[in-house]
Amino acid sequence: MVCPPAAAASLPGDPQRGASLYETRCGACHSLDANRIGPSHRGVVGRRAGVVPGFAYTQALKASGLVWTPSNLDRWLTAPTSLAKGTAMGFRMPAAQDRADVIAYLASPAVAGAKRPAAGR
Repeated sequence: MVCPPAAAASLPGDPQRGASLYETRCGACHSLDANRIGPSHRGVVGRRAGVVPGFAYTQALKASGLVWTPSNLDRWLTAPTSLAKGTAMGFRMPAAQDRADVIAYLASPAVAGAKRPAAGR
């Protein structure tokens, strides 16, 4: 199946708005630093799909060969089952600007780098 064009990849994203959207729309299943229903997302931009340690991915995602580029993240958030038929993720984010903002947040230096130690350590 042909994936939809990466509309959000060409839009300027607002990482601050993306942080809020991530919390309200993604946070029930995902976390930056812990696997939940979905895998952790810290450092997701540029990472191969299906490789977070300790997360039980579907065979469809493990075998997809995807790398989470902004363009692929946009396609994923538009229609995950079109990008990896058989994936367990059914959530969609239809608005291109919302996708651009979430992707900008995930690509921001605060999220893209290594997990920061808790205060006092």
